[in-house]
Amino acid sequence: MFSCNSTTSGHSTFLLTGFPGLEASQHWVSIPTNLICVVSILGNSIILFLIRTDPALHEPMYIFLSMLAASDLGLCASTFPTMVRLFWLGARELPFDLCAAQMFFIHAFTYVESGVLLAMAFDRFIAIRDPLHYATVLTHSAMAKMGAAILVRAVLLNLPGPILLRRLFFPHISVLSHCYCLHCDLVGLACSDTQINSLVGLVSILFSLCLDSSLIVVSYALILQTVLGIASPGERLKTLNTCVSHLCIVLIFYLPKLGLSVLHRVEKHSYPALAVFMANLHFLVPPFMNPIVYCVKSKQIRQGLLRRFQQKRVDVS
Repeated sequence: MFSCNSTTSGHSTFLLTGFPGLEASQHWVSIPTNLICVVSILGNSIILFLIRTDPALHEPMYIFLSMLAASDLGLCASTFPTMVRLFWLGARELPFDLCAAQMFFIHAFTYVESGVLLAMAFDRFIAIRDPLHYATVLTHSAMAKMGAAILVRAVLLNLPGPILLRRLFFPHISVLSHCYCLHCDLVGLACSDTQINSLVGLVSILFSLCLDSSLIVVSYALILQTVLGIASPGERLKTLNTCVSHLCIVLIFYLPKLGLSVLHRVEKHSYPALAVFMANLHFLVPPFMNPIVYCVKSKQIRQGLLRRFQQKRVDVS
């Protein structure tokens, strides 16, 4: 533990932490982690390419999926560089400005992903509750406005964080709990009063993750109400099946986040390895699993992939 000195944030250095207790075999442990990152980047890039180039996928659900893939790529780009630095180059030091910038992008892309998941829930709600007006409600213009609103909200909610951190005092050297910079981690390391920072962080979460998850629950309650009103059991199952992919990625996104939040607010120092594991689960698993879930569950995505492979085979022959 480093003692607190009256050091401005700009002169502070932060030390990244890998996997507590596994320092000796860190290179080997990091192989699956780095592999997940590479597969995530490839998978989401393929999803983006497919949706952009295949006219059959220019529907609201797939346009929202392309937004999700873009936010996943942004999240990978925000976390991957420091993980490579730490695990393969052994470079733990990170100056304040780089740490604050990484913190901003990690949280901003997380909020974008949360907002896109809400937009996808709205898409399913309209498709099931009011299918006749689906095409007129979710126009390309409406989706562009929703995407812009999600992005603007993520930036506005996260912009105060790095700015307010600059006014705090930190030790010359501070040890982070993870292999990337998170707001709650940095605030916990400050030597000065952090009440404003904690309040801003809380408001930010309330108006993003908490609001989005609550509205998603409301959307699915209304969807379930509509589905239960369908007379045919076969039609009910068919209708619910259109929501399975979205429900899976919602659970993959929110459950690790819930666990990580509980750990940070209870006693993360008693379970450092568990806190690191939950953080990695939250930031690495959704970008990795989202393309897989949609490739497995979506017939249109699978058909798009097959068309690409067949076209490539024809071009080669």
